[in-house]
Amino acid sequence: MSTYVACGGKDVVITHEKKRELLKEGLIKLGGNHRRILAIPPDMTRLHSNAGELTRILYEIWEENDGDQFDILPAIGTHAPMTAQQISMMFGELPQANYHTHQWRTNLHHFGEVPSEFVREVSAGKLDYSIPIAIDSTLMDGDYELIASIGQVVPHEVIGMANGFKNILIGAGGQEMINKSHFLGAVDGMEKIMGRTNTSVRRVLNYAHDHYLKPLGIVYIMTVMGMDESGEIVMRGLYIGDDKPTFEMAADLSREVNMNLLDEPLKRVVVYLEPAEFKSTWLGNKSIYRTRMAMADDGELIVIAPGLREFGEDAEIDRLIRKYGYRGTETTLKNVSENAELRDNLSAAAHLIHGSSEGRFRVTYATGHLTREEIEGVGYEWAPIDEIIGRYNPEKLTDGFHDEFFYISNPGQGLWALKEQFTSSIRSDSFS
Repeated sequence: MSTYVACGGKDVVITHEKKRELLKEGLIKLGGNHRRILAIPPDMTRLHSNAGELTRILYEIWEENDGDQFDILPAIGTHAPMTAQQISMMFGELPQANYHTHQWRTNLHHFGEVPSEFVREVSAGKLDYSIPIAIDSTLMDGDYELIASIGQVVPHEVIGMANGFKNILIGAGGQEMINKSHFLGAVDGMEKIMGRTNTSVRRVLNYAHDHYLKPLGIVYIMTVMGMDESGEIVMRGLYIGDDKPTFEMAADLSREVNMNLLDEPLKRVVVYLEPAEFKSTWLGNKSIYRTRMAMADDGELIVIAPGLREFGEDAEIDRLIRKYGYRGTETTLKNVSENAELRDNLSAAAHLIHGSSEGRFRVTYATGHLTREEIEGVGYEWAPIDEIIGRYNPEKLTDGFHDEFFYISNPGQGLWALKEQFTSSIRSDSFS
């Protein structure tokens, strides 16, 4: 197991030409010309990961080498399948590429399981279930010479730091892994997990990889993205490897680039959700996940969401969110214990926990599609979007402190928290 490329730094900007050079370097170290390739990038919900551009560069290199087959399997997890318009916007025109749609409930290859004893250990006794391991059968059926997982390392509410083995085991994974890993993270506590690598969920994915996925030889192409002085998102790091240390290097840089540690809690935060990327609270609640650790008690979080049209990306999860709402950990766990439909959809239950302020601060969604009744029905406050944009115009605001509020233009690109919450080391001590 190896690191093939490690390039990055807090002030580094990796240009298009450098990305191409680094990808070629990695492919040469991997054996040169790969004629049958499966690329597994994220979907439109990770538009700013730069996975679209990297997939396009990988395709161009393959095309130059007269390759035979280039397949793309977006790692959508439970998200809605990509539309033709989204595919074109994210990847451009790749005429010889074959696109596959991941089905998280069907078309899976089943391995073994993460045993209940291990889950009980990593959850400190909170949970006692095994976690079956399954991934999209496309990975097993294609006789590929290269399987390339492409995505961004960034603080994440479910696992601590996104990407690495997560892109395959959850993004292209099966229902039970998605459900039970999400619930494990929620029960373990988001504040214990965010920004860290040695977490309960990461250890579960490491177990699954080490015991079952390692023989597939998946190569992980991982980006670290940040904002430059003008507010543009740029690539700060590119890492290519097939092992945990490569992911750890990317995670270390992401903590430098993407974590915003504050001295004092924030009384009012205004977050903008770009409409092409955020169409549901399933995704848009990053505005809550990524700011909750910085919010003051009795503070207010205002979410400007012009593209918001639904709660869940999946129809059944959307129904469950509407029925049970974002009512906090205690109420959600009670609902899980009393209702089989939530027990059968633990990722939905986890999302309801993550999306709650736990009664500490107000959450106001400003929407133009979802109605006041719909927003208030799931436990949030509502405001007319035109009124809120009149007060907080995203086209005129810069990220950071303003006189009476703190502004965030893209919550998916970072984590905002108090320094005191990260006084001890947050780097992984081990990957047992």
